[in-house]
Amino acid sequence: MKITDLKCALIGKNPVVRIVTDEGISGYGEAEQFKPYLKPWVLQFRESLIGEDPTDVERCMLKIRQRGSFKPYGAPISIIEHALWDIAGKAAGVPVYKLLGGKVRDQVRTYNGSIRRPMGEWTPEAMAENCRWMKSLPEGFDIVKQGIAFHSPMKKLDRFFYGQAAQSPFHGQMDQGALTERGLALLVDCVAAMKEVLGDDVGLALDCGPGWMPADALRFARAVEPYNLMWLEDMLTGDYVPYVNADVYRDLTHSTSTPIHTGEQIYLRQNFKDLIESHAVNVVGPDPADVGGIAELKWIAEYAYLHGILMAPHGTGNGVLGLAALIQVCATLPANFIAFEYPTGHDPWWYEIVEGLPNPIVKNSMIDVIERPGMGVDLIPEAAAQYLAPEDAGFFD
Repeated sequence: MKITDLKCALIGKNPVVRIVTDEGISGYGEAEQFKPYLKPWVLQFRESLIGEDPTDVERCMLKIRQRGSFKPYGAPISIIEHALWDIAGKAAGVPVYKLLGGKVRDQVRTYNGSIRRPMGEWTPEAMAENCRWMKSLPEGFDIVKQGIAFHSPMKKLDRFFYGQAAQSPFHGQMDQGALTERGLALLVDCVAAMKEVLGDDVGLALDCGPGWMPADALRFARAVEPYNLMWLEDMLTGDYVPYVNADVYRDLTHSTSTPIHTGEQIYLRQNFKDLIESHAVNVVGPDPADVGGIAELKWIAEYAYLHGILMAPHGTGNGVLGLAALIQVCATLPANFIAFEYPTGHDPWWYEIVEGLPNPIVKNSMIDVIERPGMGVDLIPEAAAQYLAPEDAGFFD
């Protein structure tokens, strides 16, 4: 089998890769909707991959892996890797998890970080009501994640921190500064209100930043220790920040019993090495559509397991094809796996242009591992074509 073409198109708002082969098998990979600009970054690898056997996934990846970097520059490499595994599974007639060593669980746990309602105000009462609504969702999520502090409009509140929220056209603008006493008190009150609603039935994780000063991060982490939070995510570095700061994270993590989490922006196993070996965090959360792919994520999970560090992969904007990739790889992860962040289709019609998803997808926070060949979820070309931009009309040819 040989690769004959590499294509990339926007379907709705999500970039989708298609690898075409001489045996009529195509593989797909999808990136999050916050990266509509990926097409030229993907297509630069076209000539490198044409003529290769896509079932030799690692051989293909060795040609392009060094060309990626921290989020968002790891996304083109990652979704190409997804498409390669999709082809490999289809060619072998097995789900991808079989090629990753086999599953260790028949269902995978997912948590809700994406199904949210807009909030008009950022008060303890409003956040508690939002948690009450999330708790009532039919998916029965037993872990929910809320954005607070610098990962939310809270940073725009009067005297929340000693700084000014910047305006930027880019998702992931990092605001930084010391919290005011008022800001810290508001955060603690919000946690108390949310946990009163969720009780011990539903775990609460917080997407916090990045942007915190280490002293404030420690004060907050210690203040919320009585609430047994799942984790505090990306306090010091994180979303779209191209460095790790493992030594600073280590100081924070070793000074509080509240679990500390990071990793969604990190590309490749090498950049998790210091975090894991120094026990700088309690939980790592690579995104399979940014870290270099699903095999890369599994390697990181295994290495974290050796060091007693938990795994909760990111994935909120990766769409339904990204959901399939998460299901396949998380079925194979060791016992340090907690749950992955549930991606949804950006538009309702996404569920009409794919085949292979369970119905319902999530039951009691769990998803049945998909047993179809490849990633298990496939685009229906006739249905999906209507959502292509005119310049991408030949994507399915």
